[in-house]
Amino acid sequence: MKALNEVDIRRSIVNASKGEIERMPLPGLHEVLWADREYLGWRDHGAPLRGYLVHWVENRPVGIVLRAAGTSMRPGISAMCSLCRTPQPSDQVALFSAARAGQSGRDGNTVGTYICADLACSLIIRIMPPASPMQPDPAKVVVQRAEGLLTRLQNFTADIMKTV
Repeated sequence: MKALNEVDIRRSIVNASKGEIERMPLPGLHEVLWADREYLGWRDHGAPLRGYLVHWVENRPVGIVLRAAGTSMRPGISAMCSLCRTPQPSDQVALFSAARAGQSGRDGNTVGTYICADLACSLIIRIMPPASPMQPDPAKVVVQRAEGLLTRLQNFTADIMKTV
């Protein structure tokens, strides 16, 4: 992923008002290892149900504001993130919704999906699987996971930006 700065991030948000964007807290950008990410994702510590994702679509960053569901899945079951497709305990996956961009979002239309609760899919996909006779090159697995994650994220973002 190409590096982003505060101005890039704030300008990239497609589904929030100017006031919401101005009040949006940012993560510590100086700590981000950009080469190890497909997107930048973070939760708002001041509003725990709010999250943000920013990624590059062609040559411009596109950001979305997310809202986590106020309830969680039943404890003790497995859940799968729709972006990284990693099965995890249910408390580590959350249903997030995002207002659609433009008038449609202002009218209350949203898109939702299950995503890693900490929005750290880029880190999770980089956990190397053990080499095996069926998959002798774990690095190839990580590359395939990254490509799939980006494709699913771009589809989710495209759905949010669609005018209904």
